[in-house]
Amino acid sequence: MQTDLAEEIKESEVGKEADAILRKCVHCGFCTATCPTYQHLGDELDGPRGRIYLIKQMLEGNEVTAKTQKHLDRCLVCRSCETTCPSGVQYGKLIEIGRDYVNKKVDRPFQEQLTRKVLRTIVPYPSRMQPLLKLGQTVKPLLPATLKAMLPIQQANNPWPTQNHQRQMLVLAGCAQSTIKPGTNEAAAKIFDKLNIKLITAPEAGCCGAVSYHMTEHDEGKNFMRRNIDAWWPYIEKGCEAILINASGCGAMVKEYGEILKKDIEYAAKAEKVSQIAKDPCEILAHENYLSLDIKKNIKTADQKIAFQTPCSLQHAQGLNGAVEKVLTQLGFKLSAVANSHLCCGSAGTYSIFQKEIAHKLRDNKLDALMADQPDVIATANIGCQLHLESKASIPVKHWLEIIAERL
Repeated sequence: MQTDLAEEIKESEVGKEADAILRKCVHCGFCTATCPTYQHLGDELDGPRGRIYLIKQMLEGNEVTAKTQKHLDRCLVCRSCETTCPSGVQYGKLIEIGRDYVNKKVDRPFQEQLTRKVLRTIVPYPSRMQPLLKLGQTVKPLLPATLKAMLPIQQANNPWPTQNHQRQMLVLAGCAQSTIKPGTNEAAAKIFDKLNIKLITAPEAGCCGAVSYHMTEHDEGKNFMRRNIDAWWPYIEKGCEAILINASGCGAMVKEYGEILKKDIEYAAKAEKVSQIAKDPCEILAHENYLSLDIKKNIKTADQKIAFQTPCSLQHAQGLNGAVEKVLTQLGFKLSAVANSHLCCGSAGTYSIFQKEIAHKLRDNKLDALMADQPDVIATANIGCQLHLESKASIPVKHWLEIIAERL
């Protein structure tokens, strides 16, 4: 694709990065075949190729409008198009650049600005989310059905195994998952304890930064990243061998710390190290003797069928498609077939809040695919997907680590 960027951005670092990405696109349209929003809406401007053209036009100095903002906002950033693209277009980076640029040119409605601010003020902080969740559960019987569905099924917070092991790994615990679904990290601790690995947390660590960063509040997002690096670094220096991240969306973010902070003189080297040792549990288990885990079966679980929903952040952003399924299958679990597993469930971070109609349609499509083989439970690898699917699912939706831990 030929480009002629406007002078105001042409020689900037961002402009050069965008230009290089744009020039890789050859207009082939393969991306439209795997884009959830294009499949649903059928509008070229709601597919990767159309959005690339919109970004190109903006950066070349053409008028930036609310319509442009709308089409960029409708992107899930699922990055399915990246997996499909034969030219290696880094669409995820480009859409971040495009959104940041348009948000500086077009003001959002006050109500939307307020909602975004509230989310950034509450979601990344467990201490703020916890009392609100308790309040929600208290008044839940009085709420209309639509609001009841939005309230997550909250789990009890149980203690982790206390046995010490020579090997230690950090676990990202300071986010929404630790408040709403603490059972996920508890399950990880139980499984890894059986593999003679102790999971520990850094008390000062918190949100990975994705909530702010993906809402184009990049400086705010970077501050979350720096805080985590500072919290984790003493443990890394003492030999902690990995940072285990049980929410694949957070994992995708932490693995980009090195790239995002590469120009930060103080943090660049540390950020790169953190990204290198950030691992999804399926990556860790691939190098451990997980077949030694004593998986028990009983009358209830002997024929239990699992439908695994592969989060976009796992299969497209982290490139780990099939890794969880391999672990589950080798441990003896029965997996059902799931059609169109490459398509997003519609959660996509805060997308299900701002783009409810599309998000609900994609969720319903995903549940149809997951339920087609009549499974007993739906498994996933990301807290956002879990909550989104759980809001409509007729069967339990669990993190895959929980399913393993229940059988130990």
